[in-house]
Amino acid sequence: MLLVEHEGRGGNPRGTSKREDILDTLINLKRPDDYDVEDGARFEVHLGKARGVYGEAAKPFEAKLEVHDGKARWSVRAIQDREFDKVQTLSGSALSVREIAEETGLSKSKVSRIQAQLKAEGKL
Repeated sequence: MLLVEHEGRGGNPRGTSKREDILDTLINLKRPDDYDVEDGARFEVHLGKARGVYGEAAKPFEAKLEVHDGKARWSVRAIQDREFDKVQTLSGSALSVREIAEETGLSKSKVSRIQAQLKAEGKL
Protein backbone atom coordinates (compact mmCIF):
# COMPACT_ATOMS: atom_id res chain seq x y z
CA MET A 1 0.00 0.00 0.00
CA LEU A 2 1.23 3.51 -0.76
CA LEU A 3 -0.14 6.45 1.21
CA VAL A 4 0.85 9.96 0.14
CA GLU A 5 0.24 12.89 2.50
CA HIS A 6 1.37 16.47 2.80
CA GLU A 7 2.35 18.38 5.89
CA GLY A 8 0.00 20.47 7.91
CA ARG A 9 1.04 23.77 9.48
CA GLY A 10 2.97 22.11 12.32
CA GLY A 11 5.09 19.99 9.98
CA ASN A 12 3.14 16.80 10.70
CA PRO A 13 0.70 15.03 8.36
CA ARG A 14 -2.84 16.37 8.54
CA GLY A 15 -5.48 14.40 10.37
CA THR A 16 -5.03 11.32 12.50
CA SER A 17 -1.74 9.46 12.76
CA LYS A 18 -3.60 6.18 13.32
CA ARG A 19 -3.48 5.33 9.59
CA GLU A 20 0.35 5.34 9.84
CA ASP A 21 0.42 2.65 12.55
CA ILE A 22 0.29 -0.26 10.10
CA LEU A 23 2.92 1.11 7.73
CA ASP A 24 6.43 -0.36 7.70
CA THR A 25 8.13 2.69 6.24
CA LEU A 26 7.48 6.43 6.36
CA ILE A 27 9.51 8.53 3.95
CA ASN A 28 9.67 12.28 4.51
CA LEU A 29 10.81 14.49 1.63
CA LYS A 30 12.13 17.88 2.71
CA ARG A 31 13.43 20.86 0.80
CA PRO A 32 17.11 21.54 1.66
CA ASP A 33 17.80 24.80 3.49
CA ASP A 34 19.96 26.03 0.61
CA TYR A 35 17.45 25.04 -2.10
CA ASP A 36 17.10 27.30 -5.12
CA VAL A 37 14.31 26.93 -7.71
CA GLU A 38 17.00 26.52 -10.38
CA ASP A 39 17.99 23.25 -8.63
CA GLY A 40 14.81 21.60 -9.92
CA ALA A 41 13.98 18.22 -8.35
CA ARG A 42 16.31 18.25 -5.34
CA PHE A 43 15.25 17.14 -1.88
CA GLU A 44 16.29 15.43 1.33
CA VAL A 45 14.97 11.94 2.05
CA HIS A 46 14.41 11.09 5.74
CA LEU A 47 12.99 7.84 7.05
CA GLY A 48 10.44 8.73 9.72
CA LYS A 49 9.72 5.09 10.44
CA ALA A 50 11.66 2.18 9.02
CA ARG A 51 10.95 -1.33 10.22
CA GLY A 52 13.80 -3.60 9.19
CA VAL A 53 15.98 -0.75 7.92
CA TYR A 54 18.96 0.26 10.05
CA GLY A 55 22.57 1.44 9.93
CA GLU A 56 23.84 3.17 6.80
CA ALA A 57 20.64 2.38 4.89
CA ALA A 58 18.57 4.38 7.39
CA LYS A 59 20.66 7.57 7.21
CA PRO A 60 19.08 10.59 5.52
CA PHE A 61 20.36 11.56 2.08
CA GLU A 62 19.90 14.16 -0.62
CA ALA A 63 18.56 13.22 -4.06
CA LYS A 64 18.76 15.36 -7.18
CA LEU A 65 17.49 14.72 -10.69
CA GLU A 66 20.18 15.66 -13.22
CA VAL A 67 20.11 15.60 -17.02
CA HIS A 68 23.35 14.81 -18.89
CA ASP A 69 23.50 14.25 -22.64
CA GLY A 70 19.71 14.14 -22.80
CA LYS A 71 19.49 11.38 -20.18
CA ALA A 72 17.92 11.95 -16.78
CA ARG A 73 19.42 10.23 -13.74
CA TRP A 74 19.26 10.59 -10.00
CA SER A 75 22.36 11.57 -8.06
CA VAL A 76 22.47 10.80 -4.37
CA ARG A 77 24.78 12.00 -1.61
CA ALA A 78 24.77 11.85 2.15
CA ILE A 79 23.49 14.94 3.93
CA GLN A 80 26.64 14.76 6.05
CA ASP A 81 28.72 15.27 2.87
CA ARG A 82 26.76 18.44 2.09
CA GLU A 83 27.40 19.75 5.61
CA PHE A 84 31.12 18.97 5.27
CA ASP A 85 31.25 20.84 1.94
CA LYS A 86 29.58 23.92 3.47
CA VAL A 87 31.88 23.99 6.50
CA GLN A 88 34.96 23.46 4.32
CA THR A 89 33.99 26.33 2.01
CA LEU A 90 33.15 28.73 4.84
CA SER A 91 36.28 27.80 6.79
CA GLY A 92 38.33 28.91 3.81
CA SER A 93 36.67 32.33 4.11
CA ALA A 94 38.30 32.93 7.52
CA LEU A 95 34.96 32.91 9.34
CA SER A 96 34.82 32.00 13.02
CA VAL A 97 33.16 28.81 14.26
CA ARG A 98 30.27 30.90 15.56
CA GLU A 99 29.80 32.63 12.19
CA ILE A 100 29.91 29.30 10.33
CA ALA A 101 27.36 27.85 12.76
CA GLU A 102 25.02 30.80 12.19
CA GLU A 103 25.44 30.57 8.41
CA THR A 104 24.84 26.81 8.20
CA GLY A 105 22.34 26.30 11.01
CA LEU A 106 24.65 23.72 12.61
CA SER A 107 25.69 23.83 16.26
CA LYS A 108 29.11 25.28 17.12
CA SER A 109 30.25 21.90 18.45
CA LYS A 110 29.24 20.16 15.21
CA VAL A 111 31.13 22.77 13.17
CA SER A 112 34.20 22.20 15.36
CA ARG A 113 33.95 18.40 14.94
CA ILE A 114 33.62 18.74 11.16
CA GLN A 115 36.59 21.11 11.02
CA ALA A 116 38.68 18.69 13.10
CA GLN A 117 37.78 15.82 10.75
CA LEU A 118 38.54 17.92 7.67
CA LYS A 119 41.95 18.86 9.15
CA ALA A 120 42.69 15.20 9.93
CA GLU A 121 41.88 14.32 6.32
CA GLY A 122 44.10 17.17 5.06
CA LYS A 123 41.18 19.02 3.51
CA LEU A 124 41.57 22.15 5.64
